[in-house]
Amino acid sequence: MTHPLQGTLENRDGTWILTMQRDIAHPSERVWPWLTEPDRLRRWSPVVPDRALDSVGPRQVRENPDDAPVIGDVLAVDPPRELVHRWGTDVLRWRLSPTATGCLLTLEHSMTNHEAAAGNAAGWHLCLDVLERILDGTAADRVVGRDALDHGWESLRDGYAELLGVASQPSG
Repeated sequence: MTHPLQGTLENRDGTWILTMQRDIAHPSERVWPWLTEPDRLRRWSPVVPDRALDSVGPRQVRENPDDAPVIGDVLAVDPPRELVHRWGTDVLRWRLSPTATGCLLTLEHSMTNHEAAAGNAAGWHLCLDVLERILDGTAADRVVGRDALDHGWESLRDGYAELLGVASQPSG
């Protein structure tokens, strides 16, 4: 499954909002646990909390078990429609809207540094590909961190830089 590059970047009062959407061929109720449960997030997301993202309050998140934790506080939750939580200094807003064929997943990734937008978009593109494969019942390995380089992250980052109108930052 190959998805075209899709996303927007806008400045809202000094905060940069990267918005990405995916049509998911599954209902919101099926997708929701994949956004909130640590054991499921661990299979596709770079954001793995110390406990479920199912209620407002403090959390710590890690990309990998040995990483130092970062703030992951849940700011708002409305199952199975909306989840808002921190990822360090960034804020992630996930929305699920029913469609005739499943749901529309919308991610709004708020950041202060717009230069990170293309790299973030490329990373989320790969992660959402994995999530869709898992939901469809296909085996898929999690693609985060340095592993993303082996899955076309740099090419995606360059494409998103052009799409979003930002400079393409070198990989770390």
